[in-house]
Amino acid sequence: MDLTTTYMGYKLRSPLVASASPLSQTVDGIKRLEDAGAGAVVLFSLFEEQLRQEQLALHHHLTYATESHPEALSYFPEANEYRVDSRGYLELITKAKSEVSIPIIGSLNGTTAGNWVKFARQIENAGADALELNLYSVPTDFDIPGSMIEQNDVDVVNAVRSAISIPVAVKLSPYYSNMANMAKRFDGTGASALVLFNRFYQPDIDLETLEVKPSILLSTPQAQRLPMRWIAILYGHIRADLAATGGIHSGQDVVKMLLAGATVTLIASALLKNGSNYLRTIESELLEWMKEHEYESVSQMRGALSQKHCEEPSAYERAQYMKALTYYRTVLP
Repeated sequence: MDLTTTYMGYKLRSPLVASASPLSQTVDGIKRLEDAGAGAVVLFSLFEEQLRQEQLALHHHLTYATESHPEALSYFPEANEYRVDSRGYLELITKAKSEVSIPIIGSLNGTTAGNWVKFARQIENAGADALELNLYSVPTDFDIPGSMIEQNDVDVVNAVRSAISIPVAVKLSPYYSNMANMAKRFDGTGASALVLFNRFYQPDIDLETLEVKPSILLSTPQAQRLPMRWIAILYGHIRADLAATGGIHSGQDVVKMLLAGATVTLIASALLKNGSNYLRTIESELLEWMKEHEYESVSQMRGALSQKHCEEPSAYERAQYMKALTYYRTVLP
């Protein structure tokens, strides 16, 4: 059976791609993912806020005590002083490219168009095969309309796409006013792939300290329903590849996404829970299902149950809502 797929112009050994996570923070970690069968690896995200903090810290050290003797080099910061080192991130890309054969995809989370472009160019120059733009923001300004926020996101993708030559994937929020229209607009920028969807980590309240604290919850299989639905709706209507992320924990989950129309499935939580080698288990389950249902290739499966090819397209739309509620009532005791 043929598991190969093409993502953003690259031929991958399988549709199993390691999504951005701490597992890709070292070359050894990336090599373990490759050995386990990953078709490609998305590096952990580089955040503009962290880079800006790094730049401010460097500026402080370079200007502090400028009246001192010019040879007092002890004022310069050590590289390991920062939690995030952009130079280290770029070196990781370069080293990984020299030691693995699968595509290495950089991940960038920016907030201003100028810095998006600046860091995108650096990631390209470091040797990344592609770049994933992580559109992760929670607008809280009561005076900014949704149309302005959406246009800003499109402008960012346009700016980055025009500035670099490597393929660009856009990792989207599911909260746009019209997801179909936004997908079409991002497709129009020349984005090579759309990644559905970004997960917004919500804070929690510590009742003992009465403080707001970060809360990281890994995805569960239930999270796959939203990206699966929209991939099935978008399949065949846009040129960009569709990448599924969120809630993919088994080979059966991969099958569902492929049948909906996904080109690849991006996996993180399942690997964080079970280790990089769990990719082998997912691949084995995928192959077993394909054999049982007589599918010879991933390409043969792709989109077979998308809205475009579904006998009941309304299953992906509002008409199915009433049917689902009716079914729920009939099974009540």
